[in-house]
Amino acid sequence: MANFSKWNAKQDPRTELHDVLGLTGAEISINNLPAGAGVPFVHTHKKNEEIYIILSGKGSAVLDGEKVDFAAGDVIRVAPAVKRQFSAAADSPVSWACIQVRENSLEEYTAGDAVIG
Repeated sequence: MANFSKWNAKQDPRTELHDVLGLTGAEISINNLPAGAGVPFVHTHKKNEEIYIILSGKGSAVLDGEKVDFAAGDVIRVAPAVKRQFSAAADSPVSWACIQVRENSLEEYTAGDAVIG
């Protein structure tokens, strides 16, 4: 097996990349909602923070009861215990990547973990 994986981000409603790329250190999902649609549940996490990167469109999230609008280019970090629910705007579909990692687990940043040559 090769030491890399490749996948094409289609317009599926949700794809968890641990399934298609064999991820072992983070969960990343690609999410697409049509205009006016929303994630049908509120959720929290036990240990993992989530980073949402809005790829296209616009919408809003309810984060611990507070409505937060977002648009393409925005990045939102959500702590594990925050109650969250995401929706597309009535007039715009929305696509985002969600990166889920254990809170406070980052030991080295890009340069610290890099080996040159």
